[in-house]
Amino acid sequence: MSDQIKFIVDSLNKEPFRKNYNLITFDSLEPMQLLQVLSDVLAEIDPKQLVDLREEMPEQTAKRMLSVLGILKYKPSGNATDMSTFRQGLVIGSKPVIYPVLHWLLQRTNELKKRAYLARFLIKLEVPSEFLQDETVADTNKQDISAMEEEKDQLIKRVEHLKKRVETAQNYQWMLKIARQLRVEKEREEYLAQQKQEQKNQLFHAVQRLQRVQNQLKSMRQAAADAKPESLMKRLEEEIKFNLYMVTEKFPKELENKKKELHFLQKVVSEPAMGHSDLLELESKINEINTEINQLIEKKMMRNEPIEGKLSLYRQQASIISRKKEAKAEELQEAKEKLASLEREASLKRNQTREFDGTEVLKGDEFKRYVSKLRSKSTVFKKKHQIIAELKAEFGLLQRTEELLKQRHENIQQQLQTMEEKKGISGYSYTQEELERVSALKSEVDEMKGRTLDDMSEMVKKLNSLVSEKKSALASVIKELRQLRQKCQELTQECDEKKSQYDSCAAGLESNRSKLEQEVRRLREECLQEESRYHYTNCMIKNLEVQLRRATDEMKAYISSDQQEKRKAIREQYTKNIAEQENLGKKLREKQKVVRESHGPNMKQAKMWRDLQQLMECKKQCFLKQQSQTSIGQVTEILQMGYREEE
Repeated sequence: MSDQIKFIVDSLNKEPFRKNYNLITFDSLEPMQLLQVLSDVLAEIDPKQLVDLREEMPEQTAKRMLSVLGILKYKPSGNATDMSTFRQGLVIGSKPVIYPVLHWLLQRTNELKKRAYLARFLIKLEVPSEFLQDETVADTNKQDISAMEEEKDQLIKRVEHLKKRVETAQNYQWMLKIARQLRVEKEREEYLAQQKQEQKNQLFHAVQRLQRVQNQLKSMRQAAADAKPESLMKRLEEEIKFNLYMVTEKFPKELENKKKELHFLQKVVSEPAMGHSDLLELESKINEINTEINQLIEKKMMRNEPIEGKLSLYRQQASIISRKKEAKAEELQEAKEKLASLEREASLKRNQTREFDGTEVLKGDEFKRYVSKLRSKSTVFKKKHQIIAELKAEFGLLQRTEELLKQRHENIQQQLQTMEEKKGISGYSYTQEELERVSALKSEVDEMKGRTLDDMSEMVKKLNSLVSEKKSALASVIKELRQLRQKCQELTQECDEKKSQYDSCAAGLESNRSKLEQEVRRLREECLQEESRYHYTNCMIKNLEVQLRRATDEMKAYISSDQQEKRKAIREQYTKNIAEQENLGKKLREKQKVVRESHGPNMKQAKMWRDLQQLMECKKQCFLKQQSQTSIGQVTEILQMGYREEE
């Protein structure tokens, strides 16, 4: 859990969140603030989730977050496997529920952004029922449903076709088992790869933390090596004074002001709703009190007491100094925060450069020393380069002279050999040279032996004399060094004691500061809640004022003697509408009565008309049948006449 919280805090302190949390402040967040952090992370993934939770109901918040997490395919782990427990923990802002969600979201932000972007094109839209009454919308929705059903049928047919193809193969059950195992192993491989990536990220963060700690240790060692105990004590005294001022003067004043504001807001909320007349009465009282205050100020100025004038001058100076002190304290606090942010940025830049080329970035003085060292080395390099060039040139000349001399020596040797062969003493010069060389070497070795013995004896004498001189010279220095070592041990012991005192004092101040911050945060939240309640009551007052104004206008219009004003009144309009509806109802009732009375005769008449229609239809059918029979008889007669004529 601690590694999880560290990863969450590190991710929230980076871009684009820049929350500036540490482990203590993040762990001390209230449930509402923790839910707001989760909402901000979801808003970074999906910009539509950018919501202020103070303006949203808890049920809507839980429903929105659950829908987004469902789209992002988040699966609760650990104790949150039960969806009801997970939903309840999400509503109340439980840390064991929200911490894993934040860890999961911050690990794969880029992947989830892509998923959230594609989700709005893949999720079916729920069309409200009132819009489905439109024919175009209803047809489109039906077409969409029919297309999905057709696609489902096609998929079912494809699955059945594939099943039939597979069933014909041999050992298809074994093949299905192997395929199922392959799918399981692939899922396990993906899970292991994800775990490997998480461990790599944890290792990378651990290496970064180690490098940061090593840099801090190095800087602290450098500061301790360069600093003196007096300067350290002075700096600690300044920090203690600043912290005491913040704790004893600045924070209590701010807390008192917040309490006053809270008391005033509670008083405003506890009072009953005011009307327009109450507000006018309060404004008149305020004006009267302001006039009394102005009169008292004028009387005081007319008295012009010198002692009071001096005291007012001192009070003004004291107030100016206190304001300057508060301003400087705020500037110092802002400078400290800015310094901390710059140090974080510098450490990030240092880590980035170390990742690129593996070297450490030098600081100001070190960089200057490095540049001066490079300049001195560059001058030395130029000189050495020039000397090397001269030596190379001289070496070329000497090499050439050596080659010429070797050629001349070879020519002379050849001439000497030819002369020895002519005289019959070949090899004489070679043996003579060898004998001379051996004798010269022997004499040199003898001389070197004598010289080395003499040199060694002289060197031993010199070394003995130097050792005795150094001992006599270092005796006083060694005594001073012993005293200084003892003094250094005492100072280090005193420094350790002071440091332990400082650490305990700093821990106490830090705990007090965290408590005060929590209390201030709680008061701010209460103040925000009271502000929202105050705005709500103001809105309700305005609505009631509008309703009251409408009622007064209605009463004026109803009481007025002018007929046109009376006609504008809502009561007159409603009475007129009621009278019209009553007249309309009366007419409809009369019409209903007439219809009821004439219903029986009308039904009889309608039956008679239907019977008459059937009778006429029957006559028509008979007439048509008679006509068709007469036409058939005429045709037969004509045919018979034709037969007779032929006969």
